[in-house]
Amino acid sequence: MPNHHAPAAAPGLGRFVRLGALVAVVAVLLVLPLYVTAFWLQTGLFAMAAAIGAIGLNVLSGTTGQLSLGHAFFLACGAYGYVWFAGDSGKVGVQQLSGIGMPPLLAMVCAVLLTGIVGGLFSPISGRLRGMYLGVATLALVFIGHHVMLNAKSVTGGFNGRSVTPMEFAGFTFTDGDPDGLEVLGVPFGQLERLWYFALVLVLVACVTARNLLRGRPGRALGAVRDSEIAAAVMGVPVARYRSAAFIVSSMYAGLAGALIAMIFNRVVPDYFGLALSIDYLAMIVIGGLGSVTGAVIGAVFVTMLPQILSKYADSLPLVVAPGSPDSGVGPGEAARYLYGAAIVLVLLFAPGGLVGLLRGRPGGGPSGRAARLGRIKGSIRTGSKGQSQ
Repeated sequence: MPNHHAPAAAPGLGRFVRLGALVAVVAVLLVLPLYVTAFWLQTGLFAMAAAIGAIGLNVLSGTTGQLSLGHAFFLACGAYGYVWFAGDSGKVGVQQLSGIGMPPLLAMVCAVLLTGIVGGLFSPISGRLRGMYLGVATLALVFIGHHVMLNAKSVTGGFNGRSVTPMEFAGFTFTDGDPDGLEVLGVPFGQLERLWYFALVLVLVACVTARNLLRGRPGRALGAVRDSEIAAAVMGVPVARYRSAAFIVSSMYAGLAGALIAMIFNRVVPDYFGLALSIDYLAMIVIGGLGSVTGAVIGAVFVTMLPQILSKYADSLPLVVAPGSPDSGVGPGEAARYLYGAAIVLVLLFAPGGLVGLLRGRPGGGPSGRAARLGRIKGSIRTGSKGQSQ
């Protein structure tokens, strides 16, 4: 007798393997601060902050199909929002700075909300523009934001930036002291080690929230908008509303990432939040895999860690020179951009599903045609008027 249940074993086994891999990755991340140096801890922290921001951009560009070149602007809103909410007013040198002096954890939440409000103010534009036009409109945000950061000196500190209030809650400060001399298994736990676990919690929350969003009714509606706005509207999806909502959600993710970046840097400066940063985030989601939360995390780790690794091992790599070296060659930052630029081309040509598609054995990203996707979501979306949803 043929075994009709055999095909069902593979999906179940696949889910078990993915769950085991997730548990193993989390376990490694939990014990990593006990074994690695400060360099790798700081690099990993930047990768985790980038992962949060990339997840938000993937919701906007990968799932909804909206091109955004202004992600750096919203990262800056989150970073400077946190600094302003948590900072105190006073004179630093010759500069008079303003601040509200909120508790840092509340300041972080307010920074995320502020970034969402800013994204909401722009959402009427994002709900109506498409493609290149939306990209140009969001590109303008980067230049406007840079001008504001340089000239709103009481809030941003101007060209030299502004120091960051460390995270603190329940009497525990994420610095090298207070409590001083903290050790875990004989390993001193300073600022980087403490921030590591805080950032890890934020990444897990961001991943779970985004995955639930994309697997639910809103995610199916956003996918329908990406595939065909006309078909989505026929099925009762309010297209402009969902496009605007995706922009707000993406902005809030960027705000959280920006606040975390500020805590890692200990100082925020305007030049960091330029157009190159927005391009980096686009590279993250394309290389990792459009429309995938896991892909956004993988792409963020790849793009963030590559220049750091090249910088650390520049002396051992051909044609790559250390920063500030008088020798002729390519700097680590430039070499990294060349490499993940080439990675984007290779992904677009040979693996449209990104790195996550390769890991799942589906270089093309699985059945991604419009007809296939619309057929899957047609019976599952229940939006619009009550009469349409029946």
